[in-house]
Amino acid sequence: MMNYKVYGNGQPLLILHGFLGSLDNWHSIANELGQYFKVYTLDLRNHGKSFHAPTHTIQDMVDDLHTFIQTHALKMVHLMGHSMGGKVVMEFALQFPTIVHQLIVADIAPKLYKRGHDDVLKALQEVNLEGMQSRKEVEAALLPYLPDFGVRQFIMKNLDRNDTGHYQWKMNVPVLLRDYEQVVQAIAPNRHFLGDTLFIRGGNSIYIQDTDSYQMKDLFPRYQLETIENAGHWVHADQPVRLKNLVLNFLKAVNAT
Repeated sequence: MMNYKVYGNGQPLLILHGFLGSLDNWHSIANELGQYFKVYTLDLRNHGKSFHAPTHTIQDMVDDLHTFIQTHALKMVHLMGHSMGGKVVMEFALQFPTIVHQLIVADIAPKLYKRGHDDVLKALQEVNLEGMQSRKEVEAALLPYLPDFGVRQFIMKNLDRNDTGHYQWKMNVPVLLRDYEQVVQAIAPNRHFLGDTLFIRGGNSIYIQDTDSYQMKDLFPRYQLETIENAGHWVHADQPVRLKNLVLNFLKAVNAT
């Protein structure tokens, strides 16, 4: 079963996090958007407090999302996804266009990506949590692999304790290591979602390039692209207010027409 949290009331807006993230990454923005929508933040399979599964593909997560929407009897939903979550909501909208009202994709394009998390995956594989007594000790062990403070803090949010009180990672590391290539695959072409779609990219991020517009327009003819300056790939962490305002203005404008 997928772990989730609900904020506010109104039309349903579902938010999906990125690779190695969790619903906690979106708490502040979801709390703000909950003044206007009923916001659901979800932990995707093998992440956060959601179930661990033997496979981890985009289609797996699309199926999980569809089950969640059916289980909660949601009709027309707004979908927003960041990075891996963006791939999931894009694929979902293409497969189930009658369920999706508007689509928001944060800092990811529908193209094939090169591997980009090998340093993090190596750290998760190499650092042995057994016997560690404090978070500071874990962070010190991660430092040689992840010298960037922000990346270390992001990964440390996945640190948890098991029933015996020992540290463990919340995510299903072995499966994510094995199926990583599935996550970076391109969204298959020759399909269309005709609803309004907003792509948001960080001005300092390389994930969405101007040359990606052809693929975006092919799959999502009614798309628009907005850039948030002074933000990297984690646009929701770098510029949360500007991201929230972009999302809110997009959803309000569309719903007013």
